[in-house]
Amino acid sequence: MQHSLNSSQIRVALVEDDIHFQNAFMDAIQDAPDMTLLSVTGTRALGLLALDHIQVDVLLVDLGLPDGSGIDVIRSAHEKWPDCGIMVSTTFGDEMHVMQSLEAGATGYLLKDSAPKNMMDEIRSLHGGGSPISPLIARQILMRFRQGGQSTTPLEEHPGANKQRTTLSAREQEVLEFITKGFTSDEIATLMSVSRHTVLTYVRRIYVKLEVSSKAEAIYEARSQGLLSD
Repeated sequence: MQHSLNSSQIRVALVEDDIHFQNAFMDAIQDAPDMTLLSVTGTRALGLLALDHIQVDVLLVDLGLPDGSGIDVIRSAHEKWPDCGIMVSTTFGDEMHVMQSLEAGATGYLLKDSAPKNMMDEIRSLHGGGSPISPLIARQILMRFRQGGQSTTPLEEHPGANKQRTTLSAREQEVLEFITKGFTSDEIATLMSVSRHTVLTYVRRIYVKLEVSSKAEAIYEARSQGLLSD
């Protein structure tokens, strides 16, 4: 049956760096007459950029992106599009990622344990007001509340808080200071007279050394280790 109105279609965007998953997802969307795919991006930066140019009904986000955490995309999308259904599609099933995603604005959380074509019904459910969550994740959330809401990995107590102070190079420290002051990657590149790619390389190294996946986590961890004067 053909839809008479384009507006009846569910507008979908995907932020995912796995090319095979991207292609399988695009094929699945093509076979779904009630959906249209408006955007496919493969990095945190491009995902955030897409938010300024499109508006969708359902956004699917992977957490492990090459240049940072998909949680940043979730948070930004939730602020820009309060009515958008945001679903995580990831291999990360640990409690910290789950709770951070839900707190950032995600209303669905699926582990990549099924083919993308099987996600079409989950997208419809999310768009209809449901909260599709993989059974393993739902069990974790239930266990958390059964324990009185006490997380096994409290976000207030970062798991790296008791480890030895991280050693950053002079350039990494400089980039960290600029990040803390709110400068963008392009602005930092200009200030340091290097390319944006070089800045992103420094940022990735900082994230690895601090064992974090977002700017907010990096600043928090750096402060807790005394790496920042302020």
